[in-house]
Amino acid sequence: MRWKKLLFWVSALLSLGADQLTKFWVTQNFELRRPPETPDTWPLIRNVFHFTYVTNKGAAFSLLQNSSWLPWLSLIVCIGLVGLGLFGPRLPKWEQAGYGFLLGGAAGNGIDRIFLGEVIDFLDFRLIQFPVFNIADISINVGLACLLFATWQSSRKGPRKPPTR
Repeated sequence: MRWKKLLFWVSALLSLGADQLTKFWVTQNFELRRPPETPDTWPLIRNVFHFTYVTNKGAAFSLLQNSSWLPWLSLIVCIGLVGLGLFGPRLPKWEQAGYGFLLGGAAGNGIDRIFLGEVIDFLDFRLIQFPVFNIADISINVGLACLLFATWQSSRKGPRKPPTR
């Protein structure tokens, strides 16, 4: 059987795998310190980019701290995207990649929320004082960029025609 959405599944599995592997590496090699004012950090480029082990009980940029419904939202988003992958229409490649990266990122952070009660973050871009983030966050942003590009690309071509089977 030929998969009609192979790029969707590949991008979802690669982003989820990379997220969970890097988080496992961080938990094995860094100490989570409480209080978080003195996190365990490893400078790759001092004052520019560090690996810093912190956790986040909220959503993006620590919004909605301690919201009990965030794990459920992650689960609902993942179920919807898996449903799209299994039962939805055939999608152009950029949309497949976009939705796949969204699934991988939502699943990566969702797994943390459901099983740990918080999300593991460790990528610390200090040059611009950006909040610490993780591979799942990158995947979500890459997915959104792919979907924006797909929208821009289809708007240049005129009305969207369904892909041929």
